[in-house]
Amino acid sequence: MSGLIKVVALSGSLRKASYNTGLIRSAIELSKTVVEGVEVEYVDISNLPLLNTDLEKEGTFPAEVEAFRHKILGADSILFASPEYNYSVSAPLKNALDWASRPPNVWGGKPAAIVSVGGGHGGAKSHYHLRQIGVYIDLHFINKPEFFLNAFQPPAKFNSDGDLIDEDSKHKLKEILLSLKAFTLQLQGKN
Repeated sequence: MSGLIKVVALSGSLRKASYNTGLIRSAIELSKTVVEGVEVEYVDISNLPLLNTDLEKEGTFPAEVEAFRHKILGADSILFASPEYNYSVSAPLKNALDWASRPPNVWGGKPAAIVSVGGGHGGAKSHYHLRQIGVYIDLHFINKPEFFLNAFQPPAKFNSDGDLIDEDSKHKLKEILLSLKAFTLQLQGKN
């Protein structure tokens, strides 16, 4: 299919029934059913070693890092599901950001969107730190809509497997994907 926008989706949570990863599963489903022209692929970051430049040998990276960097390089845009840990991004997500920014930076020029779920403000503070990191590594985030979901206010948002079940939240997630698609096309000069 020509004109298909390839979105790589990363979750900053490694937990099996993670609500943030559940948002990505829902985004994948939406891309197959209601958001035409977008293909969302979840890329697991749990196997990346902790950043250590001693692991870089003559311009190469460990195999897991090379594979990850290749996925980012081949993507048209990025969807981050960013939980809030201590008012910031999670350590696994920061590690992935750092590995892919090692020269040559494979994030450069990519459009991106952030979604998050948690208690309180739904992970909102992680968005601001991720946006700050994005400035330096040359990511271009959509500004609107924003997506912060409080998972613990009724009605239930997720089932016990971490799957998004709330229709209103699915609609908001669809709006994120549509905005990311439009922004990606704009940056590619196709809009």
